Amino acid sequence: MSSRREPLLWLQCLAIGAIPLEVLMLRMVLAGADFGPVPGLERVITWAIGALVPAVLLWQRSPDWASLLLVRQPLAGRSDFQRQCSAAQSPLPIKVLGASGAVVLLMLLWWIDGSALLISDLSPLKNGSRLGSLLLAAPLLTLLLWQWQQLIQAAWLLTREDSALSALTPFTDADYQRSTASFGLGLLKLGPLEWDLPVPSDTPKPASVDTPRVDSDSAEQTEPVEAPADEDVEVTAAEEANLEELPSVVSGTVEPEQSTEEDNGADLNAEISEDDTVTSADPEAHDEQPEAAGGEESDPDQPPETSPGGA
Repeated sequence: MSSRREPLLWLQCLAIGAIPLEVLMLRMVLAGADFGPVPGLERVITWAIGALVPAVLLWQRSPDWASLLLVRQPLAGRSDFQRQCSAAQSPLPIKVLGASGAVVLLMLLWWIDGSALLISDLSPLKNGSRLGSLLLAAPLLTLLLWQWQQLIQAAWLLTREDSALSALTPFTDADYQRSTASFGLGLLKLGPLEWDLPVPSDTPKPASVDTPRVDSDSAEQTEPVEAPADEDVEVTAAEEANLEELPSVVSGTVEPEQSTEEDNGADLNAEISEDDTVTSADPEAHDEQPEAAGGEESDPDQPPETSPGGA
């Protein structure tokens, strides 16, 4: 059994949202009347009635965690685990922390009463008496103190280990009457919360057989290869024959071209060499002709030769 399965403990946590609403209600009640002649004394008396006296009583008898102030879970219908939770709800640190709420309420009342006139137009007790406002503020302080202590106890019990709670001695009816303050009508009969827990099956599970894992690549390789059809075999044989004939055709066409290119290259080399000899001989002929012409031009400077008959 777990304390987190108790619905009343989770309902006590609703005080987180109820306490701010109660503080707002207290402020609207105090805003209904003007200050009295001695406002400080009025606040202290109101706090003593509404917070200090209840804090002393709740120190002697801790509030019952299964009580919602108006209704509660009856003692006769409580299980042993719920009675063990009651035995663990009031250690000394929890009692001190709960009683410290009375000091906080004194400071809160002083601040709220000093600024309550700012919302006097919203107060339901507008233009009322100061005494009536203070008398209504006292039970609101008691309610705040009760909610505060119930919230602390619920948080304490929800965070306890199941083994620590199970080791405690369950409370008896006499223990409840002596050490707890349980208010309300015994009308609550809430069952434990059912969490979704895995239920073990009665039938044993079959033993799993380890099968070797086969990779996808090896699976593809081990797949059976279909036998090729006769038509496919004929087509592939014809393609292979064509591929064998192709290199011979290519070699037969390439060799004559290579030989013709070599013959043409030899003829071209012969023609180029002849042209070179012709071109090399032409400059010599041109050189000789100018020399002959130059000799003939130099002869007129000499005296003409006389023929033998003339002499």
